[in-house]
Amino acid sequence: MSKFRTAESVSPKHPDKLCDQISDAILDAHLDKDPNSRVAIETVGGHGKVFLVGEVTSNHKVEIDPIVKRIAGNVEIEVRIAHQSPEIAQGIDDGGAGDQGIMVGYACNETPQLLPLETVLARSLNQYLFERWPFDGKTQVTLKNGLIQSVVASFQNAKHKELEIAVKNWHQNEPLARNDEPISYCINPAGDWHIGGFEADTGLTGRKLVIDNYGPHIPVGGGAFSGKDPSKVDRSAAYMARKIAVDYLKKRDGKEVFVELAYAIGKIDPLEASVIVNGKPELVTGYNLTPKGIIEFLDLKKPQYEQTARYGHFGHKEFVWDI
Repeated sequence: MSKFRTAESVSPKHPDKLCDQISDAILDAHLDKDPNSRVAIETVGGHGKVFLVGEVTSNHKVEIDPIVKRIAGNVEIEVRIAHQSPEIAQGIDDGGAGDQGIMVGYACNETPQLLPLETVLARSLNQYLFERWPFDGKTQVTLKNGLIQSVVASFQNAKHKELEIAVKNWHQNEPLARNDEPISYCINPAGDWHIGGFEADTGLTGRKLVIDNYGPHIPVGGGAFSGKDPSKVDRSAAYMARKIAVDYLKKRDGKEVFVELAYAIGKIDPLEASVIVNGKPELVTGYNLTPKGIIEFLDLKKPQYEQTARYGHFGHKEFVWDI
């Protein structure tokens, strides 16, 4: 029986990714001046307007408009930001998790990035095309039994023939892009297009959660990352789960590792810390999995998050949770 796997990627100028970057850039600006800032920012944007809503508790006041306009251009901006709820803050101040949740970590030996092949290929193609057309765009790669069967590429302001040539050049030069049969190419399949980003559509923080994680064939816990400071285990524990998965894969010379962490709001220790190595389950040992322990171990109070909002949060060697 043939096994198909498909993954997609979107460019940094996609409306949802613009919102992710705005939320994380505002987070970075707070952490740069006050590493203990509590930040939870949601961004929605489109058609000339960006709306920001959320909670911030910080000793530093950030000028939001210049950040938004650097990323989104000349747009109208509306802000509705309050302080963090004192009832939530109390649990975090005592060292507990900022919310309940399940976080999934994953690593495999299919690629140097320790990510699924289809996810790496879709991202690689998107990055290659974005260097040539720095606009809104999407890519998608389908594998059949580990070999490329089809490629989809839709990019704003790219002419069909030029885009097709670029996709084929990428395929010839990407060492992981293997195939032994003719590939089906879908290049701007709805026609060439010139209206993209916030001009064409709306975006929302956290709406590309599967792309932010490991692709559609790996479970996700459900919590978004962008705009959240590391006291929120949605983000920090997801990074820790990835770090554990990478560590177990390397020390066990594994093929595939899944990690699950679960937390309750206000509680210090996880309710679950399990790992499955090559199909065999066991308990995670040897790590401080309290929110404070994770934050210190991964050095999560420094500004570094805007770049995570561009091409996924995993598979990049500049982040400590990936090495």
